[in-house]
Amino acid sequence: MSLVERIIVALDVGSREEVEEALTRLPQVRFVKVGMELFYSAGPELIHVLKDRGLKIFLDLKVHDIPNTAAGAMRSLSRAGCDLLNLHCAGGLEMMQRAREAVGEDTKLIGVTQLTSTNQSMLNSELGIPGTVEASVLTYAQLAKKANLAGVVCSPLEVTSIKDVCGKDFLAVTPGVRPRGSATQDQKRTMTPGEAIQAGSDYLVIGRPILASPDPHGAFLKIVEEIEVEV
Repeated sequence: MSLVERIIVALDVGSREEVEEALTRLPQVRFVKVGMELFYSAGPELIHVLKDRGLKIFLDLKVHDIPNTAAGAMRSLSRAGCDLLNLHCAGGLEMMQRAREAVGEDTKLIGVTQLTSTNQSMLNSELGIPGTVEASVLTYAQLAKKANLAGVVCSPLEVTSIKDVCGKDFLAVTPGVRPRGSATQDQKRTMTPGEAIQAGSDYLVIGRPILASPDPHGAFLKIVEEIEVEV
């Protein structure tokens, strides 16, 4: 798998028109993420449009509900033909198992551990989860492994530990990736693209540093080059 295929560009925009504009300026992109804002605005039809363009798709809706409802949601979402779907590991083992059974074999289901906007203080004082962020992430990753999920969404900081515990084939999809010199914005646990790949990340999810650039195509290629230099 080439580096280009390992960079998932987050289409964090609000309309199909903005998607078309972004993709016109990103001719080499092969994998995109569709999140809540875009999916709720453009609907399932957008997934078919993107697939017709030959793109791989990570549908990032972070499903979290009772097992029966989560399974039904995944059954519906998997019909769109996405390559990656996700849910919250916090929903528990049964929810993840039921959801996994409902997803087609061509779609990989991954679990969200802790959001990359979560830091130690927030984890303990706001979410009421004791211990460290890494310990919480590893607990969720092991639960996802037990549920037969393909991998997890995590920060690059936890990838090495997850691979040690869950195996090299257990996917690590990592947001919280920022090229050198970029602002972290609301991300709390970050690495550069090269550092994330070296740590073992299988896919890097990068949005604003590419889409917000005056030259998105140049920004994308610069990230690829940065990885090639660092790895």
